[in-house]
Amino acid sequence: MLALDLELRQGSFTLEGQLTLEQPVSGLFGPSGCGKSTLLRAIAGLIRPRAGYIRLDGAPLFDARRGIDVPPHRRRVGLVFQDSQLFPHLSVEANLLYGFTLLPLTERRFAPARIVELLDIGHLSRRRPRHLSGGERQRVALGRALLSSPCLLLLDEPLAALDEGRKQQILPFLRRVRDELNLPMLYVSHAINEILYLTPHLAVMDRGRILGQGLFSEVIRQDSILGLARSLGLENVLRVTVERHEPEIGSTTVRYDGHELHLPLSALPPGAATWIALRAADVALARQPVAGITIQNQVLGRLLGLRRIGDRVLAEVDIGVPILAEVTVKAVRDLDLREGETVYCLFKARAWQYLGAA
Repeated sequence: MLALDLELRQGSFTLEGQLTLEQPVSGLFGPSGCGKSTLLRAIAGLIRPRAGYIRLDGAPLFDARRGIDVPPHRRRVGLVFQDSQLFPHLSVEANLLYGFTLLPLTERRFAPARIVELLDIGHLSRRRPRHLSGGERQRVALGRALLSSPCLLLLDEPLAALDEGRKQQILPFLRRVRDELNLPMLYVSHAINEILYLTPHLAVMDRGRILGQGLFSEVIRQDSILGLARSLGLENVLRVTVERHEPEIGSTTVRYDGHELHLPLSALPPGAATWIALRAADVALARQPVAGITIQNQVLGRLLGLRRIGDRVLAEVDIGVPILAEVTVKAVRDLDLREGETVYCLFKARAWQYLGAA
């Protein structure tokens, strides 16, 4: 378990927050420049906080009050950067073994052959980094971090420098690491689809503050995070299963909690799980089903509550999962919406955004 409560300043930037990660794999999500990488460097010992503590499995890595600051090489924390930072003058094999050979035999958690097979990099062993693709360099960097036998693996935007095609090639390797090595991981990204591919558990940062943590579909609704969620169009996030495709009309039917939704055509096969997102402003409410309309999705739900935000109202509706609808004050008055009553949620198929495989 990773637990921290710290304050850190770099120039005019201040980072403050508390974080407790108990899940085997967690994400750290937030927009670029919010302090995610700075926090990871503090955990790894590359930046010294002004105050607070960092603990890993109960052992202090840093404690300002007690004067503890464990050097980076003794923290047993592996770190993979956006830039692979491989040694350019060494072969892939030498890069992989650089930290491994310095470890006592009793501290070596993973055999090199196992990591090489896991990441499919055996054919690269004699090459130098300049002869590798971006995706290959990141797999080698991941392998080097794993062979340092960490107790915690930190991944700092490891796919940010890759194009979308190479990202999709690397993500399954990260999932294999998650599933096969029993190694706690903290994955940092401003791309929510990458995090959700690995875990639904995450913390959210913005402007140097840790705003909340928990299951993404729940934490994104917290008052401290809702503004960020609205700006990113992530107020409503569902995990669904692909049911069937109708390519002749460009439609995919998905299922969640016994309900069906009609979405734009997806490339995912039937049975695959995926995350989808919907802006609250793209949800309309009605007292009854609406006939003669192009909106395909009309789902009955129960109104859980109403929150006034400026000249708008956020209505929370239970449709098997909670969903937010952003409507006008006038609409609430005209429909006489009240908590506990039933309403229909209407949303266009193309209003949904695929976030990526779950």
